[in-house]
Amino acid sequence: MSAVYDCSDPHARADGLKAAISAVRSGRLVVLPTDTVYGIGADAFDATAVRALLQAKNRGPDMPVGVLVGSWSTVDGLVLGLSQEARTLIEAFWPGDLSIVVSHAPSLHWNLGTTRGTVMLRMPLHPVALEVLREVGPMAVSSANVSGQPPASTMQEAKEQLGESVAVYLDGGPSGDPVPSTIVDLTGEKPSLLREGAVSAEAVSEALGMEIGRAQ
Repeated sequence: MSAVYDCSDPHARADGLKAAISAVRSGRLVVLPTDTVYGIGADAFDATAVRALLQAKNRGPDMPVGVLVGSWSTVDGLVLGLSQEARTLIEAFWPGDLSIVVSHAPSLHWNLGTTRGTVMLRMPLHPVALEVLREVGPMAVSSANVSGQPPASTMQEAKEQLGESVAVYLDGGPSGDPVPSTIVDLTGEKPSLLREGAVSAEAVSEALGMEIGRAQ
């Protein structure tokens, strides 16, 4: 049976964080608040757990899962050489609502779906998410909803869609406007905008010192 923890209560929050960390380490799924919408997450290096995440959302590996990290330094161990553009965007917008797509290190043993050697990374600006990430390391995280349904902006909305497929639900209150992160692809010759979300294209261009094009 799923466990629900109200993170507005200090004691429940502490218990919830312990339960979520234990669940992730044992290959189970958790729902946690982020600075965009609620996310469903698993250990990024546990292929069985990532498959369970995709099954809970009713989606296939053709829609790969992004990875959330708890610190800037974590990224260096995940990518094959971090470009100056990537470092600039990380320094400008992390923690926050910007995701970057980069080539991951070939030595990594993970299966996030059909990624073609790339990974989408983000560091969220939410204390509950960051506490979990800093304990368990990189997590595969997707919006906490069944594919095709609206993203969950509350824990209850996530629970109504995902039910008992999730071991632990961390309730951090409403997430606010359900605006997704902006996604910038850094795997090509020049950065390109895959999705404009909470961070504007103009803000990305200003940080990089160049006009950013949109992916075709």
